[in-house]
Amino acid sequence: MTHTEYQNAVELLKKYSYHYYVLDDPITTDEEYDILYHKVVAYEQEHPNDIIPDSPTQRVGDVPQDKFDKAQHLSRMWSLEDLFNREELETWVNRITKSYGDVIFYCEPKFDGASLNLIYDNGVLTQAITRGDGVEGEDVSQNAKTIQSVPLTIDYKDRIEIRGEVVIFKDDFEKINEERLRNGESLFANPRNAAAGSLRQLDTRITASRRLVFMPYGIGSNTLEIKNLSERMEWVYALGFRNPHMTHLCDSADQIETFYHEMRLERDNFAMLLDGMVIKVDAISVQDELGYTVKNPRWAAAYKFPAIEKLTTLKEVILQVGRSGVVTPVAIVEPVDIEGVTVERSTLHNFDEIDRKDIRIGDKVIILRSGDVIPKIVKVITSERNGSERVIPRPLHCPVCGSELLDEGALIKCQNLSCEARVVNSIIYFASKQCLNIDGLGDKIVEALHQSGLVNEVSDLFSLTMEQLLSLEGFKEKKSRNLIDAIAAVKGCDCWRFINALGIEHIGEVASKTLCISFGTAFDTASREEILALDGFGGEMVESILEFVRVNSDKIERLRSILTPVAPVKVEAVENPFKGKSVVITGSMSVPRDQIKVILEELGAKVASSVSKKTDYVVYGEDAGSKYDKAVELGVALLTESEFRALTPLSDSTPTAQGSSVHPKNSLFD
Repeated sequence: MTHTEYQNAVELLKKYSYHYYVLDDPITTDEEYDILYHKVVAYEQEHPNDIIPDSPTQRVGDVPQDKFDKAQHLSRMWSLEDLFNREELETWVNRITKSYGDVIFYCEPKFDGASLNLIYDNGVLTQAITRGDGVEGEDVSQNAKTIQSVPLTIDYKDRIEIRGEVVIFKDDFEKINEERLRNGESLFANPRNAAAGSLRQLDTRITASRRLVFMPYGIGSNTLEIKNLSERMEWVYALGFRNPHMTHLCDSADQIETFYHEMRLERDNFAMLLDGMVIKVDAISVQDELGYTVKNPRWAAAYKFPAIEKLTTLKEVILQVGRSGVVTPVAIVEPVDIEGVTVERSTLHNFDEIDRKDIRIGDKVIILRSGDVIPKIVKVITSERNGSERVIPRPLHCPVCGSELLDEGALIKCQNLSCEARVVNSIIYFASKQCLNIDGLGDKIVEALHQSGLVNEVSDLFSLTMEQLLSLEGFKEKKSRNLIDAIAAVKGCDCWRFINALGIEHIGEVASKTLCISFGTAFDTASREEILALDGFGGEMVESILEFVRVNSDKIERLRSILTPVAPVKVEAVENPFKGKSVVITGSMSVPRDQIKVILEELGAKVASSVSKKTDYVVYGEDAGSKYDKAVELGVALLTESEFRALTPLSDSTPTAQGSSVHPKNSLFD
């Protein structure tokens, strides 16, 4: 890549990002973006002195900060006066129109997030400061630069403050909490707290991973001559900032009230949380004359939506078992009305979260509901306790089937393959490509077989008859015959596929192969000490296997007798650069990645799914994403597909892009 090509690539990446993060109108695929991004990264690594300051690669810093410095705003950031009903709205509007006659009001959504003040000088983002006390906040400039909807440069040379709210989309908020749940971390109570916490991370890489969004709502210090706020905001959007779109000019309290109700109706359709509507006098000259009180501008107010947090009482806790076997506690609360919806249940996430919040039956609690976000308990009012409250016990047995539960702290799981709550999902997984790969046995067919009563556990698949299938709606003779043949064809499967198909928690393909190599098909007879001695097996994995065997020993034996899985023949790999090494594969290759994986395993390598300090090689193709970046960060050796093939003794006979091979039938490459 030449320097000119690099400059053009940076501009194109910026254009792609603007359309994706600001306009919500992608003009390329993620694959094309990633390919171009990595080309830019490669150029910048070779030419560090040529790096363009606002290159997309410069949004994330490498070294965590020790602390945030204090910084002063160029002009004060004010709080808004709150209005809660039509009467208060009319009083506020009349106070203004009494002195200034007919006034136009600019109405916009009030986003529920963390306020941020961006300072641009000579067209470059020089500083980003949190609200703080309105006069002084914290300098979070490095974190702000990770927010894709914050332009690093704008087409305006004078110094100016652009103010807005940093938010997290509701879908992304749920994903963040799901990840924190898996990691055993405390959950964010709401997207507002998540946005504020993410903005103040000392490690910018964490901030970057949270998908924060900046929604501009105003201008601070400036030298603009644009006379109306509505026109100023259109000017701001034209600089490259997101446009909330639902804004409106009103000339009376009636019009404001009408638009307020329209926004309330649309509230749940917004990607982020709203907690009201902001009303501002449109004319800048009138704003200047109205001025400020000690706390608020006289020319702006927040017309708040009805509360989505209510106080109620926790009556009892019931247990639900998901399709994966995870047991989730659900709170039954005194019915409470939140925006016209009667809420009687709330998620409690898991028992670790119950312990962290010290939630007890009989507690007074604050419950939050927001649009399509499941109601949740965000706070316990411990001061209201009278001693009658009861601690919520951790369950020992499945509430559906009564089997012993696997308790891992954050997650409690039923591993019984015959449990009514998880049987359908366990069969779908059993038949999936990474397990027994039963052709034609998709999700809908499994559900139909279960609903008809023909299949109530995995082993029932192997006793299905043509007559039974033909009695079902949509099953013709050919379809039925093909399915029965496909089920029969998996008998004599590889040992690792048999173990992987059982769906043991924490045991995937790699661990299944290790178990097979070590114990053959009799993996369930191995002791705790024997399994713990295996490479890569920790205590959590071992306990999961032992608990699964205790609960399902009869089913394992029955399936083993039906499938007659074949144990691997141990063949010592020839000496080669990959023998005994940990290798990660990423990106698109000239052949399916599974074929590359088989080659590596034949060479004695351990193929891992994620990059760590223990990784020896990363073999990458086109569209190599975060795993490539992680390898660069950790200094792991990188190999292209052609470099990999050149190092392997099987390189002369590996499959071609068309799938041809010179290997004999039944060889590794069939």
